[in-house]
Amino acid sequence: MSMFSSTSCWRDCGSGNYAFGALTLLHGKAKALPSKHRLDIVSHQMRSECLKLNSILSLSFLDSLELSSIKHKIHSKSRLSRKLHQPYSWVIRNDHPQNADFPRHYSKKEKKLFPVPIVELRRAARERLKKRKSQPKSRVQAPKNGLLVKSLVPIAYDVFNTRITLINNLKQLLKVVRVHACGWCNEIHVGPVGHPFKSCRGQGASIRKGLHEWTNATIEDIFVPVEAYHLYDRLGNRIRHEERFSIPRVPALVELCIQAGVDIPEFPTKRRRKPIIRIGKREFIDADESELPDPTPEAPPKPLLTEVPDAEIVSPSNDEETALLAEETLKAWEQMRRGAKKLMRMYRVRVCGYCPEVHVGPTGHKAQNCGAHKHQQRNGQHGWQSAVLDDLIPPRYVWHVPDVNGPPLQRELRDFYGQAPAIVEMCVQAGAAIPEQNKSTMRLEVGIPSSVKEAEMVV
Repeated sequence: MSMFSSTSCWRDCGSGNYAFGALTLLHGKAKALPSKHRLDIVSHQMRSECLKLNSILSLSFLDSLELSSIKHKIHSKSRLSRKLHQPYSWVIRNDHPQNADFPRHYSKKEKKLFPVPIVELRRAARERLKKRKSQPKSRVQAPKNGLLVKSLVPIAYDVFNTRITLINNLKQLLKVVRVHACGWCNEIHVGPVGHPFKSCRGQGASIRKGLHEWTNATIEDIFVPVEAYHLYDRLGNRIRHEERFSIPRVPALVELCIQAGVDIPEFPTKRRRKPIIRIGKREFIDADESELPDPTPEAPPKPLLTEVPDAEIVSPSNDEETALLAEETLKAWEQMRRGAKKLMRMYRVRVCGYCPEVHVGPTGHKAQNCGAHKHQQRNGQHGWQSAVLDDLIPPRYVWHVPDVNGPPLQRELRDFYGQAPAIVEMCVQAGAAIPEQNKSTMRLEVGIPSSVKEAEMVV
């Protein structure tokens, strides 16, 4: 018999899913079905079908059977749909896989991907146009009509205060947790000593053979500042190129909170009490508010916090206090990102596809200050697209140190180490529990060899 085939059931350790597949040995070469045919359902009936298929494949007349027919036999849609309704079938799902790939490093010459593919955006626009023709025009809801979303005002205050809390706590943690920053590139490392990996891309990296020159990191290296133009009227005219120096710039997250309802005396903004009156697609006038009574100052839902000066920062006194501070910092980090994501669903945030420039508003500004790759062809104009959470709050990924008191990281064992955001790694080294959503990239279940010789024996 020129071909021997067997059907096996394996478990995908990366995603936590069980799947059935066929492994064939054709002319001395092993071939496996692609991983895209994985199934999430395991039942006794599927196991019996697997055994039946194994007995069929053992016959000699299957020498000329094509691999496509085997795939169709195993992954038939009709058979899968019948098993979905079986009472004894069970599903195993894992939202956070055991091991996940690191975030992709994009070159400066590449354009950012759209959060939603352009084909899907055009298809959704055509669907909205069809529904609009058959239905009467409806009122424009907030915040597109110039009013605030009342339910998001407390969330905006929470995001603003958690950002201040996070900055104050990070300043305290820097007193007890050592963080290194490269003097030539933007890479940082959390640990007693800097990592030995040759990954420097800064000036003179070829002379140093990619090695980093470590210095002490600051709060800006850990919590990356992303600034944006402050808009007095978020529905007003777009910022022109000549106005780029006359308009103040504030942290983008603070600007998002201001547009969502946070009142800061230093950065006034226009608050409407009546919806705007649309004249055209992009033309509108403000409604007459003279008949309304004078607005009475309302007390904010929560008082605004302020940053503590560096000279007044006090380090934790003992390990127990450090662990509590780390838990509070990690909670503030997750709460800030969760609240900012809710605000971004209603208030538009734009990012340039070529550079890290962020603009909070329905449309991007017209300032021609993009200096990314081939900016001459675009005359310095930005390529605006919808922003994601990592554009507004970029996490700085660092190498995860499995044991702070153990041996330092080894250059030859780089493939066995994981990564985590710098803030998460600081809190973990200070005594906080590891968040569930970061366990996949930290590679906690990967056994790290004790030596290079043992690593060479790993299959």
